[in-house]
Amino acid sequence: MAPRPGREWSSALSHLALGSVSLYAALSTAQANRGAAAGFLLQALAAATMLAPGLGTDEDCLAGAWVATVIGLPLLAFDFHWCTNGHLMCAGCFIHLLADARLKEEQATCPNCRCEISKSLCCRNLAVEKAVSELPSECGFCLCQFPRSLLERHQKEECQDRVTQCKYKRIGCPWHGPFHELTVHEAACAHPTKTGNELMEILDEMDQSHRKEMQLYNSIFSLLSFEKIGYTEVQFRPYRTDDFITRLYYETPRFTVLNQTWVLKARVNDSERNPNLSCKRTLSFQLLLKSKVTAPLECSFLLLKGPYDDVKISPVIYHFVFTNESNETDYVPLPIVDSVECNKLLAAKNINLRLFLFQIQK
Repeated sequence: MAPRPGREWSSALSHLALGSVSLYAALSTAQANRGAAAGFLLQALAAATMLAPGLGTDEDCLAGAWVATVIGLPLLAFDFHWCTNGHLMCAGCFIHLLADARLKEEQATCPNCRCEISKSLCCRNLAVEKAVSELPSECGFCLCQFPRSLLERHQKEECQDRVTQCKYKRIGCPWHGPFHELTVHEAACAHPTKTGNELMEILDEMDQSHRKEMQLYNSIFSLLSFEKIGYTEVQFRPYRTDDFITRLYYETPRFTVLNQTWVLKARVNDSERNPNLSCKRTLSFQLLLKSKVTAPLECSFLLLKGPYDDVKISPVIYHFVFTNESNETDYVPLPIVDSVECNKLLAAKNINLRLFLFQIQK
């Protein structure tokens, strides 16, 4: 259905009014607050793209230039921070800069003016975030242009070319394809006509995969039935080694759980020489028993995110038998989802996690 001319004129007038007001606001605030002025200017430019034909095409798309990130990372979120001189950084770049500074033992600085930046010195720029949410962005499936604020919903629910699965996937159909082909595939799918024996083989394989997933949760429920259980909030603080080329490591203050004294240590990328040069970043940790024991102490332990953190950590249970001669575990991976989550931890002043300890009694 073709859009009505009246509706087109109404939309054009609203975009023109928004652009005019935003441009006037940008000029009025340029001297007092350059960060806010940049946000209003972006809003005006976003409105202009809706009025001028051709600006949304692949050959002449200006939106990518307006929201280009300062260190070349892809724009994954709408959060924007700005330094004291008004220069903009998206959330991904901001966290990456703070994490790099932590690894290099330097003060994080703005890539444009080199002033100091930190979570306390920089704040979000809501005007820029609003402007960016209205800029056109290309759907990765159908290649059509949509405002960024609507793109996620379009890709998940509305796009006819989005990748989907057959409704018979629960009985083993492996088909993946565009949504507009789903009805044709399901009408011709061979899995509903398979015999009981054929389906049993498929279901057995799926049950094995499901059992592996449930094993972790069953283990946690089993540990919760133990008589001696302890947990505490732990705070990893950053330190540097005494080597000629210092390396970053983390250590907690001593804490008491299960009537024993413990310490946790952590390191980045298994203490490789220059982790700041690597895009892939990981954390590993070890648990140390500092008090003396009269008998071997067998424990299970796991680390989870703290109560006020948003970092994504998958629970993994580790086991170790502590003695006076063997009082520290090997370094084991902290099961962070990806390098972005690791950068969030490195960018923080301290790393706050929650440790659970379960004493295994014979």
